[in-house]
Amino acid sequence: MIYLEDDCLEIRFPELRKNAGIRISFQRTLRVPDDGETHHLPPGLGRFPLRHIEDLDLKHHNHLKERGGIIMPMFQAEALWLDFDSIELFGDVDYPIAVKIGTGKICAISGDNWTSTLNKNPQDYIVVPEQPWIDGYNVDKGKIKQFVAAPLGQGYTVEEQLTGEATVGGLQIQAFPMKKEYYEKLNTPIVPEYVEAVESQACYSMAEPSFEMGLAPGGSMEQEIYEDPHDFEVWDLRNTQRCFVAIANANQWMNITGEEPPSSPCSALEYTDAGLPWFKYYDGDQMAIEGAKRLNKIKSVKSIIPTRPDNIWVDEPSRLKQNLAKLAKVVSIGKW
Repeated sequence: MIYLEDDCLEIRFPELRKNAGIRISFQRTLRVPDDGETHHLPPGLGRFPLRHIEDLDLKHHNHLKERGGIIMPMFQAEALWLDFDSIELFGDVDYPIAVKIGTGKICAISGDNWTSTLNKNPQDYIVVPEQPWIDGYNVDKGKIKQFVAAPLGQGYTVEEQLTGEATVGGLQIQAFPMKKEYYEKLNTPIVPEYVEAVESQACYSMAEPSFEMGLAPGGSMEQEIYEDPHDFEVWDLRNTQRCFVAIANANQWMNITGEEPPSSPCSALEYTDAGLPWFKYYDGDQMAIEGAKRLNKIKSVKSIIPTRPDNIWVDEPSRLKQNLAKLAKVVSIGKW
């Protein structure tokens, strides 16, 4: 089941184990310059607000509520990254979950059209907890292009670039748990199982048509998409949960929720000039997968001539002398 709590998605598989699941938050962040350089990871600037889409009046878009899921606001050309956390149970090993991420029903890992299962060759999913976050499209080994919000119908989005259509938009997320028998081999319980009760309980599904916004590729950043460390047979392909995340622009969000969206973040230059840190993540235990050949050909927002004259990209100076902070992997306690 999938829940919404404190602006986080919780995807749970309680029939397997109480800690079988993940939490996903959608982090506001700086848009890195699209200047031909490969930048370090920008910070998280707080979560985007999330709402149950079926609770809102979408005006002439109300038919889209049939697909279920949630809705979030983004300004044009605003960037985001997805943060993944395991559901912790004291004394237990984190429960591995395979996660697919799509934008406009194009897989952000492999570049393939969306399918409702996992594929190993090429790998079209990430594994949590090994992959703590993802900031963009897997365009090359150790390199991604940032997720940036763009209006549908102007040729910016990856969906439009690869299919020629602007019919889906948004984000698609699907999770597959590890089979219980394989998890039990990894885990030696120390204490009885306990997990906090979830208050907000509304199940979601994924379906077809679009709202007004999708995701497009922005500037380049250093980030590895890790190879699945498990045998492919461990994943429970028949037990899955999926959620459609619609994206509304600022005006749409105010019209349908009555709330003002969070203000657009400061520029990357302003942030850097203030002496604040950028990040590099080190995890020598993990192997990175190759970039997706199909995604390697996508154009960033800056280089696209829109079908209408209102170009959403505003150039920023790229003189970023980044103050680099190193993020190392947390030491594992192991089994004693």
